[in-house]
Order: sequence, then structure tokens, then C-alpha cells
Amino acid sequence: MTEQTILYEARGAVAVVTLNRPQSLNSFTRAMHRELWSVLDRIESDKSIRALVVTGAGRGFCAGADLAEFDFEPGPDLARRADPGPLIDEAFNPTVRRLQALRVPTVAAVNGVAAGAGASLAMTCDLAVAAPNAVFIQAFSKIGLVPDAGGSWFLVRRLGLARALGCAMLGDKLSAVDAKEQGMIWDVAAEGEDCIEAALRLARRLADMPTQALVQTRKLLRAAASNDLDTQLDAERDTQSALGRTHDYIEGVMAFREKRSPRFKGE
Repeated sequence: MTEQTILYEARGAVAVVTLNRPQSLNSFTRAMHRELWSVLDRIESDKSIRALVVTGAGRGFCAGADLAEFDFEPGPDLARRADPGPLIDEAFNPTVRRLQALRVPTVAAVNGVAAGAGASLAMTCDLAVAAPNAVFIQAFSKIGLVPDAGGSWFLVRRLGLARALGCAMLGDKLSAVDAKEQGMIWDVAAEGEDCIEAALRLARRLADMPTQALVQTRKLLRAAASNDLDTQLDAERDTQSALGRTHDYIEGVMAFREKRSPRFKGE
């Protein structure tokens, strides 16, 4: 039987998705994307899941695209056959869009190297926790390409233009500590601590919170970069109004008034 390239496990209200091609640093094939989409469908339909952790098997998080997916065999039409555009359009871009729109908060547990689109995948998640020895590499310039899978968008918003240019053009490794200090990721696991456990602890905290409010917060903050103030004020008003009709809003206010811990349902 073909080995699963995406592993899924539900740990209470937290889904754990593991990229499972450790022999190739979990680089993505087309089939791997399709397996991931199937798992994301499962998470979308299972209302008991309230947060997602994405990590990698073995010593790496994700090395981006598997170059074996491209046809570099010498001969006619080499440029057309080696064109990365179709793979980006048909596989990586849908994955980024799916994760960005997922109905639950997402946390990346970056257990090792995150290179190319693998670094983009970590930034696609709402929060990222890295192992102390993890590194982030935007190595596209070394093979004559540009950051993809949202990399050019995420880098500027996470690092600012000056650092994004240095990271993308030079292609140097960025340590986990530097990635945190520069704003690429949320946190670095403590020395000796499993970063997956650190990410799970964070995800469990998110899973206990009002899910819809978290996802709408994510949406508003992303929109803020391109909205003017008036547009953002209107978006905040409309979002608050919609959330004001949810169970978790009523429960949160009632719990505050009654001086007790709220019992959120994600509804």
C-alpha cells in the first residue's frame, strides 16, 4: 500500500496534521496537496475540532515543492515542461487559500527546516512555534525564482519591506530566534521542549476560546493592511453585529457578569 503523505490525528478539540515524507524533508507533491485538502474537508465538517496544528515528520518541517514534480529531462519543450506555474496554480495556491480560510485557528509547529514554500506554509498559519534549531530559508533566488505560495505577501507583512528584501534576495538562513525577533513567527519552544507539545498547548488554549471571534479577528487584521480607516470601521461594526448573535458572545458576557469561567462552544 502507498504510504500516507498526510497523517491526521484528533487530540480532543485539536486536529494534528503531520506532513509525512520525512525522506524528502516533507517536500510537497501534487498527491500530498490532495491528501491535505481531504483532511481539511474533514476538519471543516467536524464541529468538535476547534484548532489545527500542522507539523512535519522527521527532522524537517517542509522543504517546499518536490523538484521531482517538474520534468527536467533534456529534449524538446524543456522550458514548458519545467514551468513551475501550473503546479503553483493547481496545488500550492489552493492550499494557501484553504488554510487561510479555515474555520478554526491554525498553528504551525516548525520542528526543523522550513524552506521555500515550506516557510510560506508556516507563515500561512495564524501562529507558528518553532523548535530552537529550526531554520527558515527563502532560497528561491538561488534557483532563479521568486518567493511563492504567498511568500512575497507574507514576508512583507511579517518582516517589513527592508527585511523581506534581504531575506528573499539573499536567501540566507534565518534562525528560529531571529525569526521570532523579526516577527516571522510567534514563539520558539524552550530548549529541550518538543515544539509540537508547545504548539499543542497553544492550540488547546485557542480551542477553548470563541472560535468564530478568533477567525473573524484574523480576517479583520489581514484586511487592515489594505483598508482605509473608514472601511475598517465599517467592517468592525458589521463583524461585531454578526458575532453579537452567537452563543459565545452571550456566554462570554454572562460569565463575566456572574464572575465565572465561560464555557465557549465555538458557536
